[in-house]
Amino acid sequence: MPGVYLAAILASATGVLLIDRRWRLTAWRAPGRTAAAVLIGTAFFLAWDAVGIATGVFVKGGSPLLLGLDLAPHLPVEEPVFLAFLCYLALVAAAGAERLLTRGRTDAAAPASEEVR
Repeated sequence: MPGVYLAAILASATGVLLIDRRWRLTAWRAPGRTAAAVLIGTAFFLAWDAVGIATGVFVKGGSPLLLGLDLAPHLPVEEPVFLAFLCYLALVAAAGAERLLTRGRTDAAAPASEEVR
């Protein structure tokens, strides 16, 4: 079934986007910085892939789940979509973890309620 892998990436990205929107973690808090981080990260990992492909370390396997369209030899069209998703997921996960840790510290620092005597 060609395209299943791309559909799974896009469905996962939609879930992460909904989480981000609900708690305003990255894209809804700083859209420009989020876009820049995702683009820079994706470009970095595409360069990494190019080096891996050129040295023969990375090769595209034959999977019926891929669309079958290549941007370059051994670079399926799904790869940059996955890399952008990976970068966005990392941003949302880091922002979520930071928020949880910050909330934990502020909860612990809050004074305990006094007992009623």
